[in-house]
Amino acid sequence: MKFISKFKIKNKLVFVLGGDGLIGKKTVELFLLHGAKVVSIDKKLQKKNKLNPNLSFEKIDVSNSANLNKKFNNIISKTGIPDIFINCSYPKTSDWNKNSFKEIKLNSYKKNVDLHLNSFVWSAKIIADKMKQNKGGSIILLSSIYGVVAQDPSIYRNTNMRESMTYSVIKGGINTLTKQMSSYYGKYKIRVNCICAGGIYNKQSKKFVNRYKSKTSLGRMANAEDVAYSSIFLASDASSYITGSLFMLDGGWTTK
Repeated sequence: MKFISKFKIKNKLVFVLGGDGLIGKKTVELFLLHGAKVVSIDKKLQKKNKLNPNLSFEKIDVSNSANLNKKFNNIISKTGIPDIFINCSYPKTSDWNKNSFKEIKLNSYKKNVDLHLNSFVWSAKIIADKMKQNKGGSIILLSSIYGVVAQDPSIYRNTNMRESMTYSVIKGGINTLTKQMSSYYGKYKIRVNCICAGGIYNKQSKKFVNRYKSKTSLGRMANAEDVAYSSIFLASDASSYITGSLFMLDGGWTTK
């Protein structure tokens, strides 16, 4: 029974930033199924789910980084300090698809780094500083294999998708942040890890999907549920000796 209890997160307070996104929704769902109390946070106030008393919704627009501290303080004043903080938000500009090496503009590059990387950095710091009062916690940041290895331009050939110069910079920054924060906040019993996910299936073209699958050992793309279950492991006491890790969730892509 002690072994099983290490995986339990029942009654833990969980903040999911980006809770209305592809990965966020599944993360919220699975943490609720495992008995956690979840605050789903997104830039748009989501529809209330009155059927589950353990679920609440809050609004934060991470594009306004100067306001993040105030916004999180307002939430914490209502819910308390989270035991677990998961950032699976994916903020981006309207011209995000033109961030390839060929099409990118300096202004778009700078805006997207500020939106995504800097919001991850500042949100994680705010929550970690609050967790010090609780003498511990788990922070999980969603990153990518493309913060570790280069994108393969060949898988985008003859599709409407392109490699992204900015994406690699952002995800590489999140990976380094994870290690630096784990080093500093470890003495406060705060663990910081990131999930370096491979490609998540989201109705991409068949041509792209087939090329992507051929580069993985398991022969498929990831799905949102894969990420959510990994988050549960990293949030639980079963991973109590894991911090600063780049948790490779890639079906074997980076082994080849």
